[in-house]
This record gives sequence, C-alpha cells and structure tokens, in this order.
Amino acid sequence: MILAVLLLLVGDLEAVKSETNLERRSERALQNATNAMDLARDAHRAGDSTKAGAALNEVKESVELCYESLVDAGKDPRKHPKYFKAAELKTRDLLRRLTDMSRAVSMEDRELVEKVRTSVTEIHDNLINGILSKKKK
Repeated sequence: MILAVLLLLVGDLEAVKSETNLERRSERALQNATNAMDLARDAHRAGDSTKAGAALNEVKESVELCYESLVDAGKDPRKHPKYFKAAELKTRDLLRRLTDMSRAVSMEDRELVEKVRTSVTEIHDNLINGILSKKKK
C-alpha cells in the first residue's frame, strides 16, 4: 500500500515540475513536500526505513523545487511577499516535523533526516533573508 502511494508521490513531483506558472509550481511543490513528510512518518512508524528515506528525499527535492521556482519567477520578495511568506511558513512547519522525526528515529536513520533538515533550514533562511533584506542597487 505504502509503495503504491510512494510511486504516486514520485509521479506528483513530475506533474509539479510541468506546471508553467512558477508561483503555482512553488505552492504545489510545498504541498508535495507535506504529503511526502506524511508518508515518511507513516513509513517510519511501520518500520520501513527504506520507504521513509525515499519519502524524505522527496521532501528535500520538493522544497528545493519550490525555492527554485520562486527565484526563477524573478519577483522581489519584499515587494511581492505572498508566495515567499507562504513558503517560509510551510518550510518552518516542515522543519518542526523534521526535528520531531529526528528525535524519533534510530541513530542509523538520523543522518538522512538531519541531511534533509539542513537543506530545508538553508532554504528557509534564504526565504526569510529575501523577505527582510533590502535589495542592493
């Protein structure tokens, strides 16, 4: 059952990448990251670290796609903060969930969770800096 959901999830990321509206793509990528985080949690609870690891990689790829889409849109985050702020809030929630998962997994699995958490933290920080910092002339 979980494998079927995982296969659908991977297909969802490809569908997200095909979205032409970059801001909409960022929203869909974040939704995909949330779904992948749910799948990682469920796989971990079921004791399947392979599926949990694949889902965590999906979280990382989805958050990266979200950020790339926002940057590629070319809008100033200070003047048009709507999508940037939504991404910041969602990545903050994902960071909280990743921290909780890091505490719950075994030492062998913790490295992957921390790798994903580090990547999401960097993107979260970039989003905040974009919203709060003045653009250099």
